[in-house]
Amino acid sequence: MHLTPLHLRGGRTLSGDVAIQPSKNAALPIIVASLLSSEPVTLHGVARLSDVYTILDLAHHVGARHAWVGPHSLTLHTPEIVSTVAPYSLVSKMRASFIILGAILARAGEATVSMPGGCAWGPRPVDQHVKALRALGAEISEDGGNFSAARRGSLGGTFLFELLTVGGTHNAILASVLGDGVVTLENASIDTDVVDLINFLNSLGAQIEGAGTNTLTIRGVPALRGGEYKIIPDRIEAGTFMIAAAATRSRLTLTNVRPDHLRAVSAKLGEMGVDILESQDRLIVDARDRELRPVNITTQSFPGFPTDVQPQMSALLATVPGTSVVQDPVYPDRLTHVAELQRMGANITVSGYTQVIQGGELHAAPVKAADLRAGAALFIAALTTEGETVIDGVQYLNRGYERLAERLRSIGANAWQPQPVLANAMD
Repeated sequence: MHLTPLHLRGGRTLSGDVAIQPSKNAALPIIVASLLSSEPVTLHGVARLSDVYTILDLAHHVGARHAWVGPHSLTLHTPEIVSTVAPYSLVSKMRASFIILGAILARAGEATVSMPGGCAWGPRPVDQHVKALRALGAEISEDGGNFSAARRGSLGGTFLFELLTVGGTHNAILASVLGDGVVTLENASIDTDVVDLINFLNSLGAQIEGAGTNTLTIRGVPALRGGEYKIIPDRIEAGTFMIAAAATRSRLTLTNVRPDHLRAVSAKLGEMGVDILESQDRLIVDARDRELRPVNITTQSFPGFPTDVQPQMSALLATVPGTSVVQDPVYPDRLTHVAELQRMGANITVSGYTQVIQGGELHAAPVKAADLRAGAALFIAALTTEGETVIDGVQYLNRGYERLAERLRSIGANAWQPQPVLANAMD
């Protein structure tokens, strides 16, 4: 079905409470990790997003059955692996799907997975995934973009990641959980999604030490049991709504958040002049009547400023008088938002992975999202303009933001998505 564009008429302040959805980026590897158990697993806090449906299709292909047992609760059961091959038609839809290699390898002893696909802003190599699994004892070959892995026994040994990689850390963990070997991962990611994966696996009986540090020790176990687990809130969505509040010079309360996961975003907004009030599971963002200041930002791995919030921050800074500099060495090609923001009047010049932003006033224009976070940048920009902005490429927004127009309306935005017109069956 053709998705109709998102319409936004800006110029309004936002107010009220917005409940942050469960973390998409934590849910995806946890759904994959459920393949490691032959018993049922129930996950609470699974956002109903297109990326989640994509990973469920992939899990179903290899043997998982699933059922929604609540609005955001999902039961998965994989009695056996029925296919060790993850085909390109499924893996090509999303980069995160490559981590199914480690899970199938652990459960079935062999796996074949195609090179991943996903966002449009450049390659993201999987060399660290492959090097880690080889160093731990897996045999891996590549043929025509398909990676085939096999293990003769339990994985074991030590691997030092050459760079911080969330997906590579996920894959190595998943491959190492079952068996009787001991694996040590050094320079492992400390990202919130990695910590949540480890906590989930340990709740099923895995023995993984070092969550939240750069050194992980995984002692293999014969099998994992079933169980229930609640997934963390989505820090990227929370960051997006925090920035939307700042861009519209509003006061907004975010519920279902982990403030400790948002310190880098809170610090930058605070440096700009926004008030951030934290409590246990909520944040109040207050930018009313503020003369916001320009800032410089360089993205880093967690706990640094997240690359997944860089386009949204660029949209905000395009409305702040003065000169801001935004650098994204984490994903240097994440720049598809720039040309579309320029259509809305943004003064942004690009050199390599650096944006120099001269803030000013934006205006409404027809724009198109080329990836998920670029779409978020565009709806933030649209909220600041007086006219009507039409955002195409809604399929990308649906990958990361659940019921976006409805939830924007609930906090005072004038946002809508027309229903598609169905042809008359008699025509």
